[in-house]
Amino acid sequence: MDIILKKKFIYFKDYKAKCTIGKRGIISKKVEGDKCTPRGRFKLKYIFYRKERVKKIHSKLKTIPIKKNYGWCDDIRSKLYNKFIKFPFKGGAERLYIKENVYDIIVVINYNINPVKKKRGSAIFLHVAKKNYKPTLGCIALSKKDLKYLLSIINKETFLKIL
Repeated sequence: MDIILKKKFIYFKDYKAKCTIGKRGIISKKVEGDKCTPRGRFKLKYIFYRKERVKKIHSKLKTIPIKKNYGWCDDIRSKLYNKFIKFPFKGGAERLYIKENVYDIIVVINYNINPVKKKRGSAIFLHVAKKNYKPTLGCIALSKKDLKYLLSIINKETFLKIL
């Protein structure tokens, strides 16, 4: 069963939740830095979470507590482009352990991961939305409550379909 993203809402079975997407909308040919969310059908890989901020995540997906040195490479020149990394890191990368709560829960989406194509976009996650549902740089974001609930009702065979 697929999670469907359509017009800034997430649908799964009889569940509906407001979400936000990339500032420039949904696009079929994503490029690094375009602020767009990629269109397509993607498997949900695993979950990173801040264990001091999120008590327990009930999910059939693998959960990994975020450590202070965790990051995700967004450097198109790096061999580790669009992959999990640990700091210190020589290339460009996004920190996963941040002050804001948007990365309290991060679901890694199988977008541009196997195989990785340079400049096709990196760090496309399902994560916690800002309070005002401010657009993202390409990720999909839901309230923490909605994201936790969604993770509790999906399984390893669930895909995210972005229309």
